[in-house]
Amino acid sequence: MSVASVLAAPAVAYVSAQPAAASVYAMSSGRVGAAVAALAGLAGLVVGGLVLARSAGRIGIGSERNGAVMALVAGLVGLALGGLVAATADGGVGTGNGLGGAIVALVVGLIAIVLGGLALARSRRTG
Repeated sequence: MSVASVLAAPAVAYVSAQPAAASVYAMSSGRVGAAVAALAGLAGLVVGGLVLARSAGRIGIGSERNGAVMALVAGLVGLALGGLVAATADGGVGTGNGLGGAIVALVVGLIAIVLGGLALARSRRTG
C-alpha cells in the first residue's frame, strides 16, 4: 500500500458524500416550491405597496383594509412556503434544492407582512 493511495482515500470519500448538483435547466420540486413561495410573497409586496400608496381602489382591490389583509395573507403564505422549502432542502445553495429561492421568498414574504401590517394599522386609524 503506497502513501498516495492512503492520502487519496479520504478525498474520494469526501467527494462522493457531496450531494449531486441538479442541472441548470431542471425544475426540481424544491425549485418549484421556492418559485411559488417567492411569487406569493411578491404579490403581497406589490399589493401592500399599492395600498400604502393609496391606490387600492384603482386596481380593483376595494378598500384599504381588504388590500392590507391580502398583503398579509400573501406574505404569510410566501414566508411559510419559503420556510418549508428551506427546512427540507438537502444541499446548500446551488445544488438544485431551491434553498436560494427559499431565502429570497423568506425575505420578500417578511417585507410583504410588514407592508401589510403598516397598511392595516393605517386603515384602522383613518377608518
